[in-house]
Amino acid sequence: MDPIQRVASREVYRNNWMSVREDEIRRSDGSTGVYGVVDKPAFALVIAQDGDRFRLVEQFRYPVGARRWEFPQGTAPDQDEFSPGELAARELREETGLRAGSMVTLGRLDLAAGMSSQRGWVFHATDITEGEPEREHEEQDMRSAWFSRADIEKMILGGEIADAQSIAAWAQLMLAERHRP
Repeated sequence: MDPIQRVASREVYRNNWMSVREDEIRRSDGSTGVYGVVDKPAFALVIAQDGDRFRLVEQFRYPVGARRWEFPQGTAPDQDEFSPGELAARELREETGLRAGSMVTLGRLDLAAGMSSQRGWVFHATDITEGEPEREHEEQDMRSAWFSRADIEKMILGGEIADAQSIAAWAQLMLAERHRP
């Protein structure tokens, strides 16, 4: 039996990218409560590597009111037919114009497990071919550039890269490299 059971649920908000619901819950000791949950579709994040260069994108992130560098990532609302790998290839192509000859899964991430159901996959893309980005309208202010490993680490330590998914994905890559046979 789950330690928390949903007794009732109501949707309080919805748009094309997310919904918010309020669940009445019952804990294992019988006490009741309320849980607010943000539901979003699964995302894919891609660490594209060409030699010792890694591709980042920068865009204005409205909720934090600042431009942020991060690894290419995104979702495909209402398009459940995409596998995680297909979604990763699509996001990489759309945001950077890059195509990968090899796309290896590094792991999974729960975006904010205390408040959101959103989960994602992290991929390491290599054997890179460059092309033109195919950005969505919302991404019109986006730019992308190559960075060295040292630059990325300096940007993480200096707070220039503050995106939690990008930092967690970087840790997954570092661990995968350390434990490669």
